[in-house]
Amino acid sequence: MASQYEGKLPHLEHNIKTPPPPTRRRQIDMSTFTSHLSSTITPDHITNPHSIPNPVDLSAAFRLVQDQFLTLASSAPSQENQSFLLSLAQSLEEDTLHPPTSLEGTSQEFVDSLDRVPRKSLSPDDKCPICMENFLDDPYCLVAELPCGGRHRLDLECVGPWLRTKGTCPCCRADLGERKKRKEAEEREKEKGKKQEVEEEDDMDGLYA
Repeated sequence: MASQYEGKLPHLEHNIKTPPPPTRRRQIDMSTFTSHLSSTITPDHITNPHSIPNPVDLSAAFRLVQDQFLTLASSAPSQENQSFLLSLAQSLEEDTLHPPTSLEGTSQEFVDSLDRVPRKSLSPDDKCPICMENFLDDPYCLVAELPCGGRHRLDLECVGPWLRTKGTCPCCRADLGERKKRKEAEEREKEKGKKQEVEEEDDMDGLYA
């Protein structure tokens, strides 16, 4: 089944002198996404269940991640990798068009706490499923092992934006647990707020009785 993104991948400009590629030329750059997210999700959005981020800002965050996957797909080394990246981009489309009221992904603390795979446990042929670069080609690689059933291993830089926005393993789409915990915490806060409102209404009724 053809993806809606087939034929719509970014085109490269010709006759433009480009600098030499970095060691990990296909790895996702998290800097713009992280900067945007930190300005979009404020502490008040986390502690106050009645405070929600600007939908336009949330849509832009999803679009930043989607654009990264589309850019990688435009130079994918295989049809399988391209299809995988396009599937990730397509799953973000609904979020860009109709952003949720809150970011359902994991926290940065969760991303930072992921198990790291030591270099000695990696083989020369081990690759990141997203960028398809060999892990060991980077002398300072940071490889994370996700707590999903497949224990999938990915470059931390590549998987970080996906985890922050979607909260699932990009390979098997397993919910990594924290998203469920955060939803339950949000529900508890909402119930607490409703209970407080009822108590305040009862106090007002007693005042004017």
